[in-house]
Amino acid sequence: MQPITGFSKLSKVEKIEFLNKELFNNSKAIPARFESYWHTSETEQKIFDEFSENTLTNYFFPYGVVPNFLLDDELICVPMVIEESSVVAACAKSAKFWQTRGGFKSQVISTSKVGQVHFSWEGNPTALREVFDREKANLLNSIKPLLASMQKRGGGLKTLELIDRTSDEPDYYQLFVTFETCDAMGANFINSVLEGLATELQKRIENVKIIMSILSNYTPDCLAKAWVECPVEQLNDPSLDMSPEEFIEKFTKAVRISQIDVHRATTHNKGIFNGVDSVILATGNDFRAVEACGHTFAAKDGHYRGLTKAEVVDGMFKFSIELPLSLGTVGGLTSLHPLAKLSLDMLGQPDAARLMTIAAAAGLAQNFAALRSLVTSGIQKGHMKMHLMNILNHLEANESEANVIKKLFENKTISHQGIRDELSKLRNYQ
Repeated sequence: MQPITGFSKLSKVEKIEFLNKELFNNSKAIPARFESYWHTSETEQKIFDEFSENTLTNYFFPYGVVPNFLLDDELICVPMVIEESSVVAACAKSAKFWQTRGGFKSQVISTSKVGQVHFSWEGNPTALREVFDREKANLLNSIKPLLASMQKRGGGLKTLELIDRTSDEPDYYQLFVTFETCDAMGANFINSVLEGLATELQKRIENVKIIMSILSNYTPDCLAKAWVECPVEQLNDPSLDMSPEEFIEKFTKAVRISQIDVHRATTHNKGIFNGVDSVILATGNDFRAVEACGHTFAAKDGHYRGLTKAEVVDGMFKFSIELPLSLGTVGGLTSLHPLAKLSLDMLGQPDAARLMTIAAAAGLAQNFAALRSLVTSGIQKGHMKMHLMNILNHLEANESEANVIKKLFENKTISHQGIRDELSKLRNYQ
């Protein structure tokens, strides 16, 4: 491919034509393939195009729902956007299982978010502390205009501290700031306030060198909890194919293993985020920030651990999760993406705190489904049934062939090679 200048200034069609010429040998099919995923409405497509840069087309993911999800005694329909086979089905299976056992419960523990001004200052730390304490009120006063709108909604700046990190890095300090951003994720608000503080800090204290001012995606005090619980005897379910006591023994052991072994913990938590990320994507929130924060939280004591806990106390089985979730229901893509807005409508226009609990509960439901499969029939039985259509599509099976293969594998182990072999036999026979 040849270097190009001014690519971003080309129209979308011109970008496609350039790439087609350079990478696809002027194939007639390539422009049509890109265009086939454009929205039929030019207005809607313009919204999608402006989400990012150098956009060529839209990349589709399946949008599914989990109905009959009982959360805090309210039946809700949970939207989920994900491409992985069996995730939505597994979450729905958990929802059905717990619907008759009290459903999912939740609690928002706290909603504080964090920002930092990182700076250098040469001199005696005690002297810096003294001048900071003297100037703190002036620093806060300087950013009042930036806080006004958020304060009207009940949010704003909560705390402002000077942190001495010179033991880790010479001359390194922080302004450590906590915020309440109400129903907004608040990134732009937080960053604007931090930059305002940084500017004023340099004015008020000599020789301050600002390194950077930025929110932190680690928000351990923006925390939601979700749990399910029932008497042990209520786990006497034919689908488990074992006694409640044996199921609980294996299930709780599997959870403890995720607390001990980092290899298992990673996969354990990945399954949780299958559920969490699906809700995050469906509602137009930032799943990368949520994942980064969640994995950091999983290692908060210096050892990476599973994010869920299981226990039996006084004859009650309880399965729970605590998860930091910095989410918003106003601003950003939540207000721009047509399907994100539809998702929030589906959920009854929740505030940010309620959305935190929905996402946490979805993660817990996903983890329960995965662990239930692992300690009973095994993960592949259900997963591969859901994966069957992907395999058939990959092998370009027509509808008639697909129906035959699906019936053939109803009670057989599903594998890519096995389906390929049977499909080959079927085609040779025909």
